[in-house]
Amino acid sequence: MSLSREIVATYRGPGAVVARLLAQGPREDRALMLVMAACGLFFIAQMPALSRQAHLAGSELNPLLGGALLAWLVIAPLLFYLIAFLSHLVARVLGGRGTGYGARLALFWALLASAPLVLLNGLVAGFLGTGPQLSLVGLLWFAVFLWFWLGGMRAVQKAAAA
Repeated sequence: MSLSREIVATYRGPGAVVARLLAQGPREDRALMLVMAACGLFFIAQMPALSRQAHLAGSELNPLLGGALLAWLVIAPLLFYLIAFLSHLVARVLGGRGTGYGARLALFWALLASAPLVLLNGLVAGFLGTGPQLSLVGLLWFAVFLWFWLGGMRAVQKAAAA
């Protein structure tokens, strides 16, 4: 399936998509591609809010974009790898038998599949600014992200048990 179809399928059942990706075998290049694509989309989602911030403050936009680019494409992927490792350790403590690759795949796929809501959040932040609308969209994104991540982790544990 194409990436966009897999993202749409994730909204119907995140565990099934992660199980399909996991069945293709462990490929670290795929995991890296997923986290980098997600971080790239997260960076793009920041642009409207940064533009609004620069306009309201009367400052230059380029330094803000440079800082966001560094944060999202260099630092954030490293932090996501650390979070995936910690989630793998937690799953092991709770009796899970999944692999570290499975934990990375579940987290990175949840980030990428929930990216459309992050883009919506960025548009709301850029056009409307802070307020209840931004909080509502942010909460919606976080809930969907957690649903995808936990569903993916459950699929990883089931695949390892089989």
